[in-house]
Amino acid sequence: MYKIMLADDEGIVIDSLNFIIKKEFGDSCVVEYAKTGRSVIELAEKFRPDIAIMDIQMPGINGIEAMKEIRKNNNDILFIVMSAYDKFDYAKESIKLGVIEYITKPMERTKIITVLKKGMEMVDREREKRSNDLIVKEKLETVIPIIESGLIYDILLQENFAEDIDNYKTILGLNARYAYMIVIVCGDGQIGSHMTNAVGSSVKMQQHYLEVREYLKEYFDCIVGTVMANKLAVLVPYKREQMDYNERIELIERTRELIRHMRRKTNISFRIGIGRVRELLEMSESYNEALNALTITTGSVAHADDLPIGCDYADDYPIHLEKRLFEEVEKGEVNHARSTAGSFFDWMADNNPDSIMEIRLKILEFALWAEHIAYEKGGMTYRFHSRQDYLPTLMGTSDLHTLKKWFQEKITDASQNSLRKREEKSNSIIEMSKEYIKNNFNRDISLDEVSRVANISPYYFSKIFKEGTGENFIEYLTGIRIDKAKELLSTTEYSMKEICSMCGYSDPNYFSRSFKKNVGVTPTEYKSI
Repeated sequence: MYKIMLADDEGIVIDSLNFIIKKEFGDSCVVEYAKTGRSVIELAEKFRPDIAIMDIQMPGINGIEAMKEIRKNNNDILFIVMSAYDKFDYAKESIKLGVIEYITKPMERTKIITVLKKGMEMVDREREKRSNDLIVKEKLETVIPIIESGLIYDILLQENFAEDIDNYKTILGLNARYAYMIVIVCGDGQIGSHMTNAVGSSVKMQQHYLEVREYLKEYFDCIVGTVMANKLAVLVPYKREQMDYNERIELIERTRELIRHMRRKTNISFRIGIGRVRELLEMSESYNEALNALTITTGSVAHADDLPIGCDYADDYPIHLEKRLFEEVEKGEVNHARSTAGSFFDWMADNNPDSIMEIRLKILEFALWAEHIAYEKGGMTYRFHSRQDYLPTLMGTSDLHTLKKWFQEKITDASQNSLRKREEKSNSIIEMSKEYIKNNFNRDISLDEVSRVANISPYYFSKIFKEGTGENFIEYLTGIRIDKAKELLSTTEYSMKEICSMCGYSDPNYFSRSFKKNVGVTPTEYKSI
């Protein structure tokens, strides 16, 4: 069904157009008309036409001005302009309004029908596009909760890579650099800071998950995880590095209101902890703060900034450098860690040049912690006497340049040890996997099977295998199989079916296609060379 609006001050023109449309298109069109600019605008607001045939010259508001007004409230309407030859001075201006065609007076029946069919096809395409968009949106409504849960799972369990988080951010339209975590804990009741019947209430929470998710979305612009035991983790993007006092108070009051609302709707008791604002990759810390806040208070809502949780730093202390330094040590980013250590030392030297003892203590603290990270990673062997010269060396000099050099050397050593162990582990996994593939390529093996043998997740195995070999698992396995097939074709008289089976292929046709794709000729052609 198409809605068509006619706008002309001549009754004979209206009648002629109406007759042509009814005769050609029958009941597929609903036609309304108006004879002045003002009445056309009012009709368009009420009728919401798909197509409007507009005369340029009408009493009062002319056709161009009327189209401008109509366009403000209807972006989808298609305009067809009618005018005499000498009125086409308006043509350039009407182009801006999305006019699809001009009809000159006197009108030709075939021209009107052709133009209307063109407009109807455009309406159909737009309707189909809108329908497809709604289908996509409906599918996204199903998928988005899974993606949101994946992001929170990766952040909290720290099973992520930077590019994974970037992919999640892109899909979810997450542009904020900062965020904070909310943890919702449910139970039948509360004893002290403990919620009772965690198992039973977690089942109830699971049953009401969609409702709770909707309530959270109403109160916060947030990303909601899945129910884990009797807890639900929620990430709330934030625009600044810190939350001021008034915003914190407003947030707590809004959260208390949310708890009351959810309690009424679900008959479940809730407590909510709120962590500090942090960078996105530090959300596990914000989550732990939210949990800790609930353990040291009995209130229904607890905010980490209201409680003695964690460590506060003086305003000028470069906590960002400290965090970055130990992240780089852990990742084995040797050059970056050395550079960050230099930047941190320079901050100490520039701001506290006379505090030699404090500088010594700080670089010793950092060196020991960096080594602790390397020990945890298995990259260093602990020896009780290996640090016996640290204190004498530091106490024996007051020269800032010498202290900085010592500090950077220790950070570099720890980073290199972390990197070395990481590379050794990756190389060991790759070599073991290559050996397993070599011994089992003649049967149906999968990435999941090989990753299980390597005792790491398929996702992580896929990543390090590609980094170590330059090929993904399928490419590498196919290469092994094709090389073996070439050997058998060249040196034996096995049948094609036998060679196919011996190389791990169950389908001779697929084997032939794979062989030609990788070698450039079919197995039969290769054998005859």
